[in-house]
Order: sequence, then structure tokens, then C-alpha cells
Amino acid sequence: MKPKVFITRELFDDVIEKISQYYDVDVWDRYQQPPYEVLLHKVREVDALVSLLTDRIDCHLLQNAPKLRIVAQYAVGFDNIDVDCATKLGIYVTNTPGVLTESTAELAWALILAVSRRIVESDVFVRWGEWYRVKTAWHPKMMLGVELKGKVLGIIGLGRIGRRVAEIGSRGFGMKVIYYDVTRNYEAERELGVEFRELPELLKEADVVSIHVPLTQETRHLINEETLKLMKRSAILVNTSRGAVVDTEALVKALRDGWIAGAGLDVFEEEPLNPNHPLTALKNVVIVPHIGSATYEARHAMAEAVANNLISFYKGQIPPNLVNASVINQRAPGFR
Repeated sequence: MKPKVFITRELFDDVIEKISQYYDVDVWDRYQQPPYEVLLHKVREVDALVSLLTDRIDCHLLQNAPKLRIVAQYAVGFDNIDVDCATKLGIYVTNTPGVLTESTAELAWALILAVSRRIVESDVFVRWGEWYRVKTAWHPKMMLGVELKGKVLGIIGLGRIGRRVAEIGSRGFGMKVIYYDVTRNYEAERELGVEFRELPELLKEADVVSIHVPLTQETRHLINEETLKLMKRSAILVNTSRGAVVDTEALVKALRDGWIAGAGLDVFEEEPLNPNHPLTALKNVVIVPHIGSATYEARHAMAEAVANNLISFYKGQIPPNLVNASVINQRAPGFR
């Protein structure tokens, strides 16, 4: 008899077929996420779970999953999972790193360009008829933005995605790149010519600040009223990491009162974002619905990574993207 897996959202058919060779697959087929009560019911009967960032995999749920042996997260981040609790219970936790570097880095640059050249604001200007109503085809001061060449790009978190954003900024746009991370990356400094700064110095110096850190206790509200006030009034802030890294209330003040020039946001403290949220009324912010990995290539590769993690575990092998390596001391991989 095959072990059972519950997948909390529809994935690609070919990947489901691949997983089905080893598992009895149950897929949640609604667009909205399964309610917590449904998850709680499902995990009582399954051996494996495929989760998304929006699924709350807390200790209570894990303790009520007597057969559960692996949680395969369809994401890089895993702050929705109580990893410590899973480890104590001998449950393996995996994620999907590396496969969404390009898509997320490209979106960060799309946001940087959209804010710096006022793309969304200009689109609305044309689409809603304001350009036509002013009866002026071209004016020296119409929709002025800023050029990026020669400006300073500040990267907070020089992991895979941060490094790729830095590379595009340096080699593609001719920007000076500085970075902050808890650990200095001397290899990147040599290869890309990036320069290390402590966070306060980076915020004071950068014309564009792009955030690429995981959400932890240390990074929650890393960007707050105090740190925002360190930035240049002409600076742009871009966040494609996790919403709670930025204090939203402080950011609204910064954008409304001109502490910084603009922001591009893919992630928010509360998702989905309420259309009546103060951010939606501001012209100097570009907001998109958590689409950093939303390319076919990235999302399919993420699904493939989930399948590979599940299949490796089934075969009694350590999954390639194991998050909690110490779980191996608790229980060997596999269902035997």
C-alpha cells in the first residue's frame, strides 16, 4: 500500500503524476487555501503533506498527525512551519531553494524600474484619460523619474537572490553596489565588486534598497521608523522577501510624508492586501500580489523540487532540500 500525501493546492499535472508513482495523492482542488480545520482533519490520516506559505503548520497540527513523516514545503521560506516541533516529533521538513532565484530577482528589478520611472503612475495617466484631458503631448516636467546608472544599489541579504539582483545592478545598469548581511561574502566582493556596509551606513548611502532576507525574529520589522529615517529622501525601497521584514505602518508614514521617494512591494504583513489599505492610496508605491516566483519556469521547478524531496524520502534517502538536518538523529528517512 502506498503512503498517503495531501497536497494543499493544485500543482502541475505531470508533477502530480510523478508523485503518484510513489504516493496515494489527495489534492485540494479549490483556489482558496484549505481552512485550518480541514488541514487538521487531513493530517490525521496522511504520511506526507505538501504545504504552502499560507498554510499554518503549527505544533498543535503536527502533534495531531500520528502518521506524518514529512512536510514538503512548496516555497523557499518556511516560517509558517514549526520546524522545532517537527524535529522533536521526527518529521522531516523540506523546501524548494535555488529554483526561483531568476524569477524573483527579475521581479525585484521590474519593481525598481517601475518605481524609478513611474511606470504604473504613467500607465494610469494615459489609461484614465488624464493625458488626453491636459491637451499636452509632451512637457519637460511630465512624469519625471530618475536614471539608475551611477546610482548606489543597497542589497540587504546577499543570498542567491540578493546576489543576482546585485549582479544585474552592477553589470547591467552600471550601479555601485553595497550590501549588508550577517556574514560578509568575500567571494562576491571579489567577483562582483560589491562592498560591505553595516545596515545604518547602507541605508544612508543607497539610492535603491532591495531586501532579500528570510523572516526571523531578528529580521521582523528590520525596516522600521528608525531605519527608514536613515534613508535618503530620494531613495527607493523594494521588498520581495517577506512582508513582516518591513513595518508597514512606518512605511506608510515614510511614503506619505516624504522620508523616502517611493517603494515597490511584492509582499505584505497581511496577505491578501485589503484594497482599502493606506498603501493603495499612495501614488509613489507599486504593489503586486506576491508574484516573485510567478513564472512557469520557476513554479514548475518548485513543484519538481517538492516531488524530488518526497520521492527521495520514500526511497529512504535524505531529501535534497532538508531544512531540519538534525531530524536524522530522531528518525531515518522513509516509511519503514
